[in-house]
Amino acid sequence: MNSIQCCAPTNVNNDDIKDQFYEQLQSIIEKCPRKDLTILMEELNVKVGIDNTGYEDIMGRHGLCESNKNEERFANLCAFNKLVIGGTVFPHKRIHKTTWISPDHTTENQINHVCINKKFRRTTANVRTRRGADINSDHHLVVANLKLKLKKNWKTGQTTIQMFNTSFLRDTNKLNEFKIALNNRFQALQDLLKRETTMEDNWKGIKEALTSTCQEVLGRKKHHHKEWISIEPLDKIKERKNKKIGINNSRT
Repeated sequence: MNSIQCCAPTNVNNDDIKDQFYEQLQSIIEKCPRKDLTILMEELNVKVGIDNTGYEDIMGRHGLCESNKNEERFANLCAFNKLVIGGTVFPHKRIHKTTWISPDHTTENQINHVCINKKFRRTTANVRTRRGADINSDHHLVVANLKLKLKKNWKTGQTTIQMFNTSFLRDTNKLNEFKIALNNRFQALQDLLKRETTMEDNWKGIKEALTSTCQEVLGRKKHHHKEWISIEPLDKIKERKNKKIGINNSRT
């Protein structure tokens, strides 16, 4: 899977800057294998609108309002690379299409897009914005739901690393128990080593004695979840989230 993220020049930039950006973006897309899933996520500052004439294969009729001058460059890029503009495919309310809002809350645009190559179009279940997400930005979070069937790439000879709870060895009683169990296994191993065996067989015997003793006496190491943030910042985050919800509800 290939994921490309970018931020395009705004509509007020001159054409040379815009052309240079799209040339660089095209060169990056060309490096992605055609058979792979490619997702283009960007702030392209492009309003695609609802008119998809000539671009029916890569664009739906559920964009937001009118298009701007950047639409043609963006649409041509998607058509050439067979990238479907997800935000135009699914019907939603206006508030769920808007990706950017002006500081005075009077202007709303759909300028952030998620595109996926046409081969995987049917894996896209939905694309919409989540206004309630607290991302501290004048942009809304754009969420794309994908339903993928991925195959695990098994590597031959790959084994899971065994982590034993060696902290038990700090306890005197546990340490003595470990020594006795290991000594008994090594004693039995010495009897086997008296026979004609190869170096590889000897190593396997020693390894088995160590791992089986650790498993029996120490057990596997358990991973405990450690909180990475305290309660106070969580309360502040919740407070800011509630204020954002209040602002969103006041405009609907």
